[in-house]
Amino acid sequence: MNHLKHQIKANLKKSAQRKRMTDKIRVGIAGGAGYTGGELLRLLLGHSRAEIAFVHSKSQAGKPVSAAHPDLLGETDLHFTGEFPAVKEGPGLDALFLCLGHGESGRFLAENPLPASVRLVDLSQDFRDESGGFVYGLPELNRERIGQARRIANPGCFATAIQLALLPLAGAGLLRADVHVSAITGSTGAGQSLSDTTHFSWRSGNVSVYKAFTHQHLKEIRRGLTPLPAGPEPKVHFVPYRGNFTRGILAACYTTSDLSLTEAQNLYAAYYASHPFTHVSPSAVDIKQVVNTNKCLLHLEKHEDQLLITSVIDNLTKGASGQAVQNLNLLFGLDEKTGLTLKPVAF
Repeated sequence: MNHLKHQIKANLKKSAQRKRMTDKIRVGIAGGAGYTGGELLRLLLGHSRAEIAFVHSKSQAGKPVSAAHPDLLGETDLHFTGEFPAVKEGPGLDALFLCLGHGESGRFLAENPLPASVRLVDLSQDFRDESGGFVYGLPELNRERIGQARRIANPGCFATAIQLALLPLAGAGLLRADVHVSAITGSTGAGQSLSDTTHFSWRSGNVSVYKAFTHQHLKEIRRGLTPLPAGPEPKVHFVPYRGNFTRGILAACYTTSDLSLTEAQNLYAAYYASHPFTHVSPSAVDIKQVVNTNKCLLHLEKHEDQLLITSVIDNLTKGASGQAVQNLNLLFGLDEKTGLTLKPVAF
């Protein structure tokens, strides 16, 4: 009899666990009208465990989501809300994505206090220094910490591409010389607001340097690389370019290294063996291989004493919204790839 009771209790426990594994994760989006908000909507609408509770946008209040994101016509009946809904402790909202402008996330959280039960993923740069209880959300660097956290600061796009190019060297204590980086990004990296350098007539057929050696992502790149082994902060000399295309980043990083090409390839393959989105390619990589995916592809070359690492990502997926969904998956104990099995454009 006692054995039967124990078996029934065990079956009920298993049933409850199965239910929890199939429960929907209710998510909200603050700032859903821009590029990252739109990309996040596309990913979450195809996510087997996510349910979108609301999409907040003051500029688009009351309008259907498809008014700002026409490609979502027929995909959802959601409308933007202009007022951020009151979120209380208990069942309701499980996670909130902040797709706000840089400098706005801190103000938003001060004006809209959230219960501790709501997990946050902030796509701005406001908390990438890990202030305010945030954990830096680069899974290839902080996967275990992300899984135990409640607040995630999603990395910047350039920072993601460059850190993934250098993490294996830094982790092995082999990043000992200055690093030189030239990287080019698509126009969506500048956000949806118009400016002189985002107009089609200026951008088309044109390439330009901007923020040479002063780009805002340098701070988080250095922070991400420094803690791995004890040692001096790596000097990263970074020249970014505006590209005449819409999506994608290619970063060419080179530094002095004593490793042979085979040794470097083995080091990188071992570092990323357990990470599902970052892969080392035996042949040269290009942006079309990763556009519309959450992948980072790396290619290594050795030229005399210089190790060249080329890194390519999509700035809106692995560089922003895709990585945010990857972080959501880690926060809730899901497979990292959930909702992120995406096809590259290729042609």
